[in-house]
Amino acid sequence: MTLNILFLSITIKKRNVSLEEAANQEFVEKLYEENKDRQISMYRFM
Repeated sequence: MTLNILFLSITIKKRNVSLEEAANQEFVEKLYEENKDRQISMYRFM
């Protein structure tokens, strides 16, 4: 019988986000929410 064991080491670091990146991410999330709301309203219309 063969026993193969794989050991992994995972390192998690907190990512520093710049003000510009945070603003861009907020804008993208806003657009995503608007499009999702538009899709829902069109689905209810049909």
